[in-house]
Amino acid sequence: MKRSLIATTLLSLFAASAVNAAEPTATETAELRKIIAEQDKILKDLERRLDETDQRVEATADAVDSSSAGSDSNAVTIGGYGELHYNNLTDNNKSGADAEKKEMDFHRFVLFFGKEFNSTTRFFSEFELEHALSGDGDDKPGEVELEQAYIEHDINDQFTTQLGVFLVPVGLMNETHEPPTFYGVERNNVEKNIIPTTWWEGGANLNYKPAAGWSIDTAVHSGLYVNDSFLIRKGRQKIAEAEAEALAFTGRVSYTAIPGLQLAASMQYQEDITQGGVTKDGTTVDEASATLLTAHAVYQINNFTIKALYATWDIDGDEAARMGRDEQTGYYIEPSYRFNEKVGVFARYNVWDNNAGNDLDTETEQVSFGVNYYLHENVVLKADYEIASGGTATKDGLGSEDVDVDGFNLGVGYQF
Repeated sequence: MKRSLIATTLLSLFAASAVNAAEPTATETAELRKIIAEQDKILKDLERRLDETDQRVEATADAVDSSSAGSDSNAVTIGGYGELHYNNLTDNNKSGADAEKKEMDFHRFVLFFGKEFNSTTRFFSEFELEHALSGDGDDKPGEVELEQAYIEHDINDQFTTQLGVFLVPVGLMNETHEPPTFYGVERNNVEKNIIPTTWWEGGANLNYKPAAGWSIDTAVHSGLYVNDSFLIRKGRQKIAEAEAEALAFTGRVSYTAIPGLQLAASMQYQEDITQGGVTKDGTTVDEASATLLTAHAVYQINNFTIKALYATWDIDGDEAARMGRDEQTGYYIEPSYRFNEKVGVFARYNVWDNNAGNDLDTETEQVSFGVNYYLHENVVLKADYEIASGGTATKDGLGSEDVDVDGFNLGVGYQF
């Protein structure tokens, strides 16, 4: 259209000149037509270039719009963590090869994958390989596990939902357990044997933030499926064709409004942790409801931090009571001091008993102390020494054995 307008204008100018001048000769007319043809060619080339420029401008505008208004549609995140451990422990109540544990283990290799669909809807996942090698046979001790895979959706500024496989909102370490975030090579035994960290279930969780510093979680999800041993850690189903005869319900209240202070309490109830009175090996057992209560506090002032946690199970049923596993309890206290961004030291006193309901000496005490050295805020070297004493129950829960173990652990961990 621009080309036609310019050509018409030129022709008009030449026509006007013709009116005021003598009749052009044949030669002049031919030259005039040649000039018009050349001008038309120039105009076509100009129009082509303008069209190409318009296309580039439109493409750039689309890219800008995508990166600003719609960038979250392309937001994919990758992260992970891992830890290598060396354990050198001695059981002073045993002799020979059974008395020594000298072991090197790449305990965990974990990858996170996330996707942000838009500003309100996201996906999170955690894929883990434990003990470096997974498969059939005693020489392949590891497991491949899907520990998280859930959709998170913000209903509004106060309510957020999680749907899928998520970490149960209990304790201090179950949701935050990357190696640079805690002291000690191994995770503490209270949050291993009483709160079976890492503990994940499938279901739905609703998080509510009623005011600044307050957070409330309410979750309904798959539950434990204990065998006739009634040991909590062995009851994790890991969402692998998990029995769901009896679901579990978990609630947590957290308070962080005071700088340096974190308080939280959780409660979980499951109507039947035997999932219908049949154990994993097919034998019949009494149905048993179970309630877990936990509370923890973290207080930090300058470079000093102190943590404390308590957890206890109350399990109904004659079978659990016969073994003393109708009550299972543990607590720990951990002071630590961070000298600078590189070095921190800690001490921890743990007490746990998976047979607290009996009259036997089955309470284990463990004292640990050590150091973390940070090569980077996300890369840590660890060393600690541990001393465990007291008692532990036999496998059937009807007897006890003395505990006298000591030794050191070394580790390296990272997160990204």
